[in-house]
Amino acid sequence: MAQVLEFKLPDLGEGLTEAEIVRWLVQVGDVVAVDQPVVEVETAKAMVEVPCPYGGVVTARFGEEGAELPVGAPLLTVAVGEGAEGHRPAADPGTDGGAARAGEQPGAGERRSEGSGNVLVGYGTSEAPARRRRVRPQGRASGATAGSGTAGAGTAGSGTAGAGPSGAGVPGRANGRVRAAEPVDGPVPVISPLVRRLARENDLDLRELTGSGPDGLILRADVEYALRAAAAQGGRAAREAGPHPDGTVREQALAATEPAGVAGSAVPPGDVRIPLKGVRGAVADKLARSRREIPDATCWVDADATELMRARAAMNAASGPKISLVALLARICTAALARFPELNSTVDTQAREIVRFDHVHLGFAAQTDRGLVVPVVRDAHARDAEALTSEFARLTEAARAGRLTPGELTGGTFTLNNYGVFGVDGSTPIVNHPEAAMLGVGRIVPKPWVHEGELAVRQVVQLSLTFDHRVCDGGTAGGFLRYVADCVEQPAVLLRTL
Repeated sequence: MAQVLEFKLPDLGEGLTEAEIVRWLVQVGDVVAVDQPVVEVETAKAMVEVPCPYGGVVTARFGEEGAELPVGAPLLTVAVGEGAEGHRPAADPGTDGGAARAGEQPGAGERRSEGSGNVLVGYGTSEAPARRRRVRPQGRASGATAGSGTAGAGTAGSGTAGAGPSGAGVPGRANGRVRAAEPVDGPVPVISPLVRRLARENDLDLRELTGSGPDGLILRADVEYALRAAAAQGGRAAREAGPHPDGTVREQALAATEPAGVAGSAVPPGDVRIPLKGVRGAVADKLARSRREIPDATCWVDADATELMRARAAMNAASGPKISLVALLARICTAALARFPELNSTVDTQAREIVRFDHVHLGFAAQTDRGLVVPVVRDAHARDAEALTSEFARLTEAARAGRLTPGELTGGTFTLNNYGVFGVDGSTPIVNHPEAAMLGVGRIVPKPWVHEGELAVRQVVQLSLTFDHRVCDGGTAGGFLRYVADCVEQPAVLLRTL
């Protein structure tokens, strides 16, 4: 007899709590094998193909392309074992059905199925896990119907959720995301800690909401809708309260009723709101945290890169793989960090300690169609220019294709930012939290330069260093930057450290 197993969005590692469905790779009714990729999702770190730990017939999918799902939310159900073919849909196989979920499963002790090992972080499939059944909140509406008694869809028949301005409740929505009449009993169906935090920061009781996700799961969109609805209702109440005796409108009352995070939710015609999610959201959060926590300072210097460019040309004229400019700059960085280890560190704020690393995991900024990402070259200090060139090329290609793993995007100890590729000379980089420093490199262009006492046209580059002032003082930062500039101007300086 076939068993219907539910596959949930697994823990994707690195503290990721949700992912966006980019593309389904299977349809309802398809036969899948163990470890076959079934969906492509985008996290705040990278694009990931999620393999299914079960082999059988897909009976249902949960979530349309473009939808965000929290870790632990159902992805699909698979009928496995004898008789699985009978779970193929008789008609319209392209639709996502939920009927298969009604089937009961044996307990974990009665079920045995071949697994695929550790497919993803925190997700082992040596034995199929017992299915947990969520407790539906009491009084939850069965759908967005006009006849719902506890959470009406905005009709006159809804006793507790009026549709007009004078109604005591919040108007319903066409997709069934409505506000419950009163708090429910039992556990709150919320998985994402981001949803809980958003509700907590805005003093919103999650028990008053009816989730639009599977089995009533409360999603971020449900919380945001409730906040917008509360803001609109509060603003209407303030306007109906009328003017103060001195004739002024109650602006303060209106502002006080608007929850934090939803101010200015009305979009004027022509304006566009772009959600801060995925890579862009992760970058925004990280940059904001860096500015909040790190007291940074920046110093810069112009350097004559003529000899460095000549040295690279000589290397590439010889036999063997070509050496990239960024690889030479990375080699200079690792040599400088060996002399000034203070900048290859991080600050442990809880322990009030500076942690200096004995290795250099070098991050580098890469612009992609999905936004700015910072892949990490592991053990850059142990690689020569040729090995660095190869690794930079591999990671850059993976970044542009969206194939970087979370492990390839985290764990950096120092970042190299070559913004010269954008045709700019200088910048004040923001430190890549929780690192302590970042070296910025501008474009290399011909400029007038005094060389050996005479005015000449030389290849000049501006170097800038942004550093965490907690790990060192200006003297150390200046010494690091001056050493980098010396190596750029006279590459032979590097020979002392090789």
